[in-house]
Amino acid sequence: MADTKTLIQQAAHRIQDEIPALKNLKLVVKLELKGRGDVQMFRVELPGPEVSKAIAGDARVSVSMPRSHFNELATEGKIADYREALEHGHIKVEGDRRVHQLIANVIAKHEARAGRRKVH
Repeated sequence: MADTKTLIQQAAHRIQDEIPALKNLKLVVKLELKGRGDVQMFRVELPGPEVSKAIAGDARVSVSMPRSHFNELATEGKIADYREALEHGHIKVEGDRRVHQLIANVIAKHEARAGRRKVH
């Protein structure tokens, strides 16, 4: 299995590839991965992503999740999988509400366009 920084980069690229409008988003995210009594903290700077194992004091958004969920999402997750994990409380997001709304709007518009293209 790849190291954590590589997994974070892969997850960011997968999301950006699925929703190209997010590729230009300039944002610093604090990512907390919790597992077996340990918490790993990462600073993720977008676009890029540039990932470092550090406390992200300049982060506008904080994302927290169990390491086990992160591993699965990072290797195979799509936006719908992240949404489901968020709705079930496996992912917790805090921070600037405007950033949350911006990202949610971009994702909703992408899904609406994708939905119109599908043949029923």
